[in-house]
Amino acid sequence: MAVHSNRALLLALFSLLLCSVHGQLSNNFYKKTCPNVQSIVRSVMTQVVAKEPRMGASILRLFFHDCFVQGCDASILLDDTATFTGEKNAGPNANSVRGYEVIDAIKTQVEASCNATVSCADIVALAARDSVNLLGGPTWNVPLGRRDAKTASQSEANSNLPGPDSNLAKLISMFGSKGFTPREMTALSGAHTIGQTRCQLFRNRIFNEANIDSSFAAMRQQTCPQTGGDNNLAPIDVQSPTTFDNAYYVNLVNKKGLFHSDQELFNGGSQDNLVQRYSQDANLFAKDFAKAMVKMSNLSPLTGNNGEIRLNCRKVN
Repeated sequence: MAVHSNRALLLALFSLLLCSVHGQLSNNFYKKTCPNVQSIVRSVMTQVVAKEPRMGASILRLFFHDCFVQGCDASILLDDTATFTGEKNAGPNANSVRGYEVIDAIKTQVEASCNATVSCADIVALAARDSVNLLGGPTWNVPLGRRDAKTASQSEANSNLPGPDSNLAKLISMFGSKGFTPREMTALSGAHTIGQTRCQLFRNRIFNEANIDSSFAAMRQQTCPQTGGDNNLAPIDVQSPTTFDNAYYVNLVNKKGLFHSDQELFNGGSQDNLVQRYSQDANLFAKDFAKAMVKMSNLSPLTGNNGEIRLNCRKVN
């Protein structure tokens, strides 16, 4: 009996140690202090996505661009001031990341319900989950308890986010530096099954690359000429740009990836078999994506006494 008791005690201590290692995030973090937070976020996102489905993709992207720079700490939300340079005007974010006003709207309602309690970082994580689910994708339990950064890093934003011209080796390396396996990278890339992008980011692919379906290239060239029209928008997923599904992978198999970086996942390399599987098994993709999103939400969160709970997501208290 004593041996079993000791073993149980050791297991309990190990569990506590794991919790502290993972930053004390918990699915029930606001159960007593702000029990309505998830329903508030869901309600606002339901209205926003119904009005403009593309905004769901934008909020998901905002979350990704936040977490890959300093961790999931809402640093991307901080406005520049005379004495502070934030991340909004970094190359990958300027005139590109959007949805800040949606986070503001959620924050206003959350503050009215439970003042100075819920971080902007947690709001972004919840809003990203709801965006995916409201557009037909999976859902998952979001671990909560992040706090907000008092700093931001424009230089990290410029160097840490993979671009649309990245090759497979660079994608694997950049995601690997954040602790993601190639499989998780390929699953997370499926976020491109929703949303739109600007002509200047895919022009070179549709005019100069060989591994592209000719009719697809010709169609995209109609609204993205060789010169001009830099900001003309096109859906990243030509089949169902406002539905979170596995069509992105079907497109890759058919050489209809819009970004160079997308088609790199199916171009005779190490991820071809996985892309093929995702293209045939929507449930497998949804499961892998949800798991990878939980992992992403655990990237270097500020917890305990680190950071703060911002009252206004755009500025430190």
